Amino acid sequence: MKKLITMVAGIVIVLSACSDRAATDETAKEFVARANVELAELSIETDAASWVRATYITRDTAIIAAAAREKYAKWHSNMVRQALQYEGLELAPETRRAIDLLKLGTSLPTPSDPAKRKELTMIATELTGMYGAGRYCKGTDCRGLDELEDVLFNSRDFDELEDAWIGWRTISPPMREKYERYVELVNEGANELGYSDLGEMWRAGFDMSPAEFTDEASRLWEQVKPLYSELHCAVRARLGEYYGADKVPQDGLIPAHILGNMWAQEWSFIYDIMEPYPGVADLDVDSALRTKNYSPQEMVRSAENFYVSLGMERLPDTFWERSQFSKPRDRDVVCHASAWGLDGGNDLRIKMCIKQTYDELRVIYHELGHNYYQSAYKDQAPLFRGGAQSGFHEAIGDTITLSMTPQYLQDVGLIGSAAESEQAVINGQMQLALDKIAFLPFAKLIDEWRWGVFSGEIAPQDYNKAWWELRTRYQGIAPPVERSEANFDPGAKYHIPANVSYTRYFLARILQFQFQRALCETAGHEGDLASCSIYGNKEAGDKFLAMMASGQSEPWQDALEKLTGTREMDATAIIDYFAPLMSYLKEQNAGRECGW
Repeated sequence: MKKLITMVAGIVIVLSACSDRAATDETAKEFVARANVELAELSIETDAASWVRATYITRDTAIIAAAAREKYAKWHSNMVRQALQYEGLELAPETRRAIDLLKLGTSLPTPSDPAKRKELTMIATELTGMYGAGRYCKGTDCRGLDELEDVLFNSRDFDELEDAWIGWRTISPPMREKYERYVELVNEGANELGYSDLGEMWRAGFDMSPAEFTDEASRLWEQVKPLYSELHCAVRARLGEYYGADKVPQDGLIPAHILGNMWAQEWSFIYDIMEPYPGVADLDVDSALRTKNYSPQEMVRSAENFYVSLGMERLPDTFWERSQFSKPRDRDVVCHASAWGLDGGNDLRIKMCIKQTYDELRVIYHELGHNYYQSAYKDQAPLFRGGAQSGFHEAIGDTITLSMTPQYLQDVGLIGSAAESEQAVINGQMQLALDKIAFLPFAKLIDEWRWGVFSGEIAPQDYNKAWWELRTRYQGIAPPVERSEANFDPGAKYHIPANVSYTRYFLARILQFQFQRALCETAGHEGDLASCSIYGNKEAGDKFLAMMASGQSEPWQDALEKLTGTREMDATAIIDYFAPLMSYLKEQNAGRECGW
């Protein structure tokens, strides 16, 4: 039997020419065409199984989803083995890119051994189900994540917040043993694809080497770190005034449970404490949503109308028929918001458990960004149906939320007045910074923890210790009570058990301001960047769509250049946007001991 031998990342791969169609039998171009056909057919089945699993959490749907994952994993593994035949050959750029993307076409690389593949896909399915069905019970009183989040959002009782924070983290210790095995298996799968571990494989998906990407992420963080440090200092001081310096030390870490969010990732729900000028241009969108009794569907229509104003099409009827807008009463579901482009982007949906809040409305605007991106590139070949890089996919909708200015909110009837005094501007920027800027270090550390776990730098016996070391170093926060290795706090964050890379969200926070600056220039906006809304500007919409339509058919640097004129991610747009707030924060922090 003739065999082909090749080497990828130092790993010798032996391929059977009769079982895996050899290069002499099938050209690289023909191989890519076949891969696209098979991927399109397979995606219909795997997407449907994933949707049912997320919206009907039962033992039966776990079996169905795991089987679909296993089938895809087997196909992907087999196709990658075949693709290695074309290593070192001179190919057309489009063909080479398609093959490279195929190799990176899973965030869950499985071992080729059938038993291990089956084990990994079942573990991955079980971890997501454990998260979605998680409950904190005290006697017969059991609360899920949404009820516990309500406590973090609304309560200002230090002890009640602590109880809810601790309670949610009781769901994750049972995940720990499964997660350790999951790491072993995904690394074995990544090894077979030529990567040292899964973290290296993830970092390889950015049109640069993994080492170059690590340096790039660090560079971007250093650009925005000064703004975060000033915000942290001001928040710590105000929380110290509110709760007392005995609970919030003024020379150290902020307790994680009092920042208005279950993971202290966004702090917008403590705006009532942080409001610089009380009552000035209050953006009380929540009241309007309640007073006008917006249904979940009406909130989604509001977001759709924005995209339509840019010249994009209305969402198809099937979107309204098949999406999950509210939490069902009769079953467990994953409420974590997500957007779905099933059937190659022809079947668009969102999955949410929508509440009548401004925060939820902004999430909807964000999620529809995914849907419109999926629709824009649906005519690309299946291997090119994706964001130019993962940060782009998250940044599309986030860019749109930057246009939800006070004037826009007034125009669509969600606030009464859009007065733009200097004090009103500072209030608006503070509210946005508690979301956008507070999020940056959290978004960076999630995958930094995983990179350490996947590489073995963080050993299983140090999972929780390393988690809190990173949260302390980057965010300047601390758990409200002592944590140990009996806990598994990373598992209490959806993206860890669900195996969703988080770097995309960090990059999106950078890119959205860069996108917005370019779009506002296209729209002819005059004035400061923070006051710009591209609502109703079809020229900006056309430029946005032109970038989105290319999907991942070209390097992200090319796509970025189409919109912004530059090929490099740049956080200076964030600095420009928040310049008024930065001046205010420095003034407020004068004389304080900042840092931790």
